Amino acid sequence: MKPGRDGPTPIRFGTDGWRARIADEFTFENVARVAQGYADFLKQQQRAGEDSGKRGGKTSAKRGGKDSIKKESHPRVVVGYDRRFLSERFAERAAEVLSGNQIAVSLFGSDVPTPLVSWAVRERGAAGGVCITASHNPPDFNGFKIKAPWGGSATAETTVAVESLLDAQTPQLAAIPEDARGGLEEQVESYRVQVAEYIDLERVRAKRARVVVDPMHGTGGRWVESFLKGGRLVVETVRAERDPLFGGVSPEPIDRNLAPLKERVKNSRALVGLATDGDADRVGAVNERGETLTMHEVVPVVLLHLARQRKLKGGVVRTFSQSVLLKRIAAAHSLPLYETPIGFKYIADLMLREDILIGAEESGGIGVRGHLPERDGILNSLLFLEAIVAAGKTPTELVGEMHREFGEFYFGRRDLQLEVARGLALVESLATKPPASVEGMKVQSVETLDGTKLVFADESWLLFRQSGTEPVLRVYAEATSVAKMETLLADGCGLAQAFH
Repeated sequence: MKPGRDGPTPIRFGTDGWRARIADEFTFENVARVAQGYADFLKQQQRAGEDSGKRGGKTSAKRGGKDSIKKESHPRVVVGYDRRFLSERFAERAAEVLSGNQIAVSLFGSDVPTPLVSWAVRERGAAGGVCITASHNPPDFNGFKIKAPWGGSATAETTVAVESLLDAQTPQLAAIPEDARGGLEEQVESYRVQVAEYIDLERVRAKRARVVVDPMHGTGGRWVESFLKGGRLVVETVRAERDPLFGGVSPEPIDRNLAPLKERVKNSRALVGLATDGDADRVGAVNERGETLTMHEVVPVVLLHLARQRKLKGGVVRTFSQSVLLKRIAAAHSLPLYETPIGFKYIADLMLREDILIGAEESGGIGVRGHLPERDGILNSLLFLEAIVAAGKTPTELVGEMHREFGEFYFGRRDLQLEVARGLALVESLATKPPASVEGMKVQSVETLDGTKLVFADESWLLFRQSGTEPVLRVYAEATSVAKMETLLADGCGLAQAFH
């Protein structure tokens, strides 16, 4: 392990797992420490389940206990990994530690999308899962995600418990049994069946059009393309091969990282471009003009498709930085609306407790009823494509119709490099002493669910939020015109940079 002044490197789980720079903090030694902490957590939970069984009780499945292993559960952990540098080796190290703690392991034999790891955990009835991935972080990062038995990200209760157990025991390593490698073909096939049944693939494949898919060199690979072959639809995948450097950009499907997809869509006159992030749990999209669509356009389009074409009911969850349009569409269709802090874990929690039709975050994570309480960039790429095909319109036409019916709103985000302490102080200052107006627009109200949001009379808003995983202040804005949105962003960045 890498020692610090007072001992081993501190390890803290963020919004979805532990992430750190490879060879700096993300080392084989530290992965072993985290794996041992997770193994100790699993054994602790197993003992609690056994003790409860002896007393005639049952292990709770409610909040605070829903990561627990039920007494009849087989103590098995599914381990998967992405395409980052040495991910397969880090996954093996985690599996070796789990094996050394007499926990059965099912280790994927190749890189797979993170949602497939979650799916396999649930389908195998496993105690949990580990996925070695840093998702959309820069190429020099890697990470350790823990998956819960129901097929989603572990709760904060679990990650806090794992943190508390770090270094309680020296990592115990053992050779990975040969029968632990691979053996997940049944779960891979059942995932393919699930996606094929969820999406109207026959209708989509019959469309005479061209679609470009961009996994950004990540583990999405040719997964989306594989579901679309065999019809009149022409599918092309760019950046499909593994590249641990991701072509020199972070594998996050946002505008500044999607130049190859935008160019190919425009040059090939494709109907749409679909993108997934580094571990394929997030989705991005490009319209027929080669322009990046924001999630404030993609998610409302999918919601309208579910409500009108599929005629489905259920709750709508929007995180604090999601669109006003979701609120308006939900109201128009008498669908319950929930608002949560930023982070898919809050959406997943509601999906486990309530009848939720769709939940989405601004960064491309979408969960839908009838699948996992988890983001899935593969399924949601196909679902967005289904919405376009079912409407018989281009993405631009669909967004235009939506704006005419529910109002025009445009979204933007800026990320500022800012020390965590300074960013937090700014957010607190704006909450307690907000400006009376921004660019002549009166601040109507201030909301502090997650960060500080300044809301104006026409429902435009400006949000300041310090990242929980890196020294970055995120400034978000949604407004009734592109010009107003850009002005709000510029003013927000100015406020942040002038703050002392």
